[in-house]
Amino acid sequence: MISGVGDVTIQRRYYACRHCAMSATPWDEWAGMDQGHLTPHARRLVVLAGTSWSFDMASQRLKEFCGLSVSDQSIRRETEAMGVTAASWQQTSPESLESFQPAAGQTEFYTDGTCVNTREGWKEMRAAVFAKREPGPPAEPSQWRERYLPPPTARVVFCEVAACEAFGDRWSAMGERLGLGHGRGLSVLADGAKWIWSQVRERWPQRECVVDIFHVSEHLHACARVLHGEHTPAARQWADSYLEMLTQRNPVEPIQRIEQQEDSATSEDHRHALSSLRGYLTGNLDGLWYRDRLKRGLPIGSGLVEGVCKTVIGRRFKHGGARWHVAHANAVVALCSLLYSDQWNRFWESKAA
Repeated sequence: MISGVGDVTIQRRYYACRHCAMSATPWDEWAGMDQGHLTPHARRLVVLAGTSWSFDMASQRLKEFCGLSVSDQSIRRETEAMGVTAASWQQTSPESLESFQPAAGQTEFYTDGTCVNTREGWKEMRAAVFAKREPGPPAEPSQWRERYLPPPTARVVFCEVAACEAFGDRWSAMGERLGLGHGRGLSVLADGAKWIWSQVRERWPQRECVVDIFHVSEHLHACARVLHGEHTPAARQWADSYLEMLTQRNPVEPIQRIEQQEDSATSEDHRHALSSLRGYLTGNLDGLWYRDRLKRGLPIGSGLVEGVCKTVIGRRFKHGGARWHVAHANAVVALCSLLYSDQWNRFWESKAA
């Protein structure tokens, strides 16, 4: 068998019934060996490696750092099988939320998505984060880039290649387990993707919406480049002036100014750029009240889920040549989510693992 310190040979009794042909090795069951040739500690190391690196790299790292000779295919099988168990545990076990529910702070929800290469073509792997965070000190609008925000006191991450509705169902199920009801007291932070806000409005009608200010800034700068040229001081000044208005005033005012510019535009390109920007801001108006959130010391960006997309999904699923079966990707990302949620140890200490 393979243990956490390498290969070990054990002699143990094997029992077989001469009448029904059933057999048993009690020592294997006692030692946690009923699932194969890995001890529980070795299995945990193998699954951790398969969660953290490509299966080929995981095999090399286990040999280099732990002295374990495990093939990439064995690592794949163990990791994917444990990932199915992990996904079920996170979605249903009360133990998965034991550290989240008593944590201090207000509940926040973040969601986004990024594409991964699958055997069925490029698919969006969607990510969601429930977090708790205590408010930071009140901030002036001019301080929004540099202000201090306390780190989350708890977070639960889950990711999946799934359709919008199916992923929204997972939000709702987790929200019910957290007692969120219709979303009163819940802050939802995301970019302006229509699939996100349509699901949010349907499931949590009493939530507080926040459109990620960095995405808003990107839209402002994209419009500014059309109006004033690429990388020009005038373009930067135009975008910064509207971003300043959005953080310091009622967001209706800058939208009205953009509409006035649109009406007076002489170029079709300018008119189209201004119209697109106005439509984006108008469609997300209820998420642009940054001044109030800054005064309350609350976040106005969705960096928490952006980090998940980069570190959880990007680092593990986007290395060269990777093409995933959707079911296998969902199993592995369930384990990645536990690591990022600080649920890893709790999962392995539970009976599920």
